[in-house]
Amino acid sequence: MAAFKEILETLARGEDLSESLAEEAFGLLFTGQLGPAQSGAFLMGLRAKGETPMELACAVRKVLEHSKLLENLSGDRIDTCGTGGDNRSSFNCSTAVALFLADMGHQVVKHGNRAASSSSGSADALESLGLFKSDLTPEDVAAELAAKNFVFLFAPAYHPAFAHVMPVRRELGMRTLFNLIGPLLNPARPTHQLLGVPAPGFLPLVAEALRLTGVRRAAVVHGAGGYDELTTFGPNEMVMVAPEGVEKKVLDPAALGFASHAPGEVRVTDKEEAAAALKKVLSGSGAPAMQDMVALNLAVSLHLLTQEPIKECVATARDKVASGLSGGILDA
Repeated sequence: MAAFKEILETLARGEDLSESLAEEAFGLLFTGQLGPAQSGAFLMGLRAKGETPMELACAVRKVLEHSKLLENLSGDRIDTCGTGGDNRSSFNCSTAVALFLADMGHQVVKHGNRAASSSSGSADALESLGLFKSDLTPEDVAAELAAKNFVFLFAPAYHPAFAHVMPVRRELGMRTLFNLIGPLLNPARPTHQLLGVPAPGFLPLVAEALRLTGVRRAAVVHGAGGYDELTTFGPNEMVMVAPEGVEKKVLDPAALGFASHAPGEVRVTDKEEAAAALKKVLSGSGAPAMQDMVALNLAVSLHLLTQEPIKECVATARDKVASGLSGGILDA
């Protein structure tokens, strides 16, 4: 534990950890070798200093060392998710995007949890559709994905190492790096990812951490209006991740032909309202603001997967959302 004193001293000076010290620290944290005071001091030290992409990447690697990884998957596969924490209580846009992608023939490995700060989490939304299978084992995932092009991976079932940090997170009651790395921990290791963050300052941090943990292509986004998804409320900020590096971009929905909507048009108040809104969107109806928000996020997902021009992907996405799911995914 002598190294841990050096780790805390480094953070107290406001200095970034070396890769070896970060690996050491997260190794101790995720094997339960740190006491509550040590764990809290470590997490607060990182927060006060400001986490680096390398530190996030080390945390991800150490969690995954103890996770139930899915080794039997092949081909391109995408996850669409946000970190949460935007406190906007919007409908389950990323879940709708995931199901439309699967319906279009793309493999989707949706990793998520129940609601923490939102009205309805991805697990809650998928449960309302009959797609949340709590008894799905890692061995069943490949068959489920082959049958539907879609599988939901309930995060708590795959990451036992988190049990060592949950009590400290609850006691701290504030943001730590764990609020950022959840979408980076998909045990199916997606090749592509659309990942939303709740504040623009997190864009380069999460994008570079995502690149360091092996994704092929991704878009890390912060939506106009303060959302962890792309919105039609104004220009959206993005960082694109590709093998050649990362690139900052601004995506203006008006330039792509989308009408401007207001945040209140995508808000839901509880799980029941969220489920009803999701079902309408998936059927090809629903509020125009919700349909457009899904189409915009779907278009960027298609752009990542196909590398076709974004305007062509927008046209494809709008047609798909207007027609609704073709069937099969929601069948038992």
